[in-house]
Amino acid sequence: MTIPGQFLATINSRLFMNRLIELHSAGKLAFFGKLAGLRDRRAFQRHLAPVRKKRWVVYAKAPFAGPEAVLAYLSRYTHRVAISNSRLIAFDDNEVTFRYKNYRSSGANRQQVMTLAADEFIRRFLVHVLPRGFHRIRRYGLLAGSARKDCLAQARDMLGVAPATDEPPAAETAPVPCPPCPCCGGTMVIIETFAAWCQPRGPPTARPSARETIHDPA
Repeated sequence: MTIPGQFLATINSRLFMNRLIELHSAGKLAFFGKLAGLRDRRAFQRHLAPVRKKRWVVYAKAPFAGPEAVLAYLSRYTHRVAISNSRLIAFDDNEVTFRYKNYRSSGANRQQVMTLAADEFIRRFLVHVLPRGFHRIRRYGLLAGSARKDCLAQARDMLGVAPATDEPPAAETAPVPCPPCPCCGGTMVIIETFAAWCQPRGPPTARPSARETIHDPA
């Protein structure tokens, strides 16, 4: 079944706006700088009024390089922090200096340096931390956690596919024939095999005891 894009846009915009107003009424939205005036309820309502009149668009299309490229792109962000240590330049207990990428510039000017107060740097960093109860990765459809076991069992039954076992299949290795002995021509027997990263160690040499005397043949 295909859901019209306009229907999705209407549902998403309504849910988003209602939830935003609920958070503002509960005092869970913080405004700083030029946006500090939006703390007032009426000012916030006036600010949202033009957004309600806009037509939301749900846009989706097939990726150019296929699903593999999308997964490769997303995998770089699923277990990534907001800023890596390599971008931090200096910290003097009051300010943090770091590198950032300015996408409005091009060429060598794209990589720029910014210095922020320590508390402002921490505030911006915490914006990227998920609230309690949110998950970075969610599974939907057949892989949804609540019904994954039953859905996969039903799908396997409809496709006539046997469920996969947890134990890995035993690898069938054929015996490696031993080369003949270069001296007598007989069949040699492997008594031990060393891994590629291991070095065979010879038997320890017997050390003379303290009571023994070593004589020089000369």
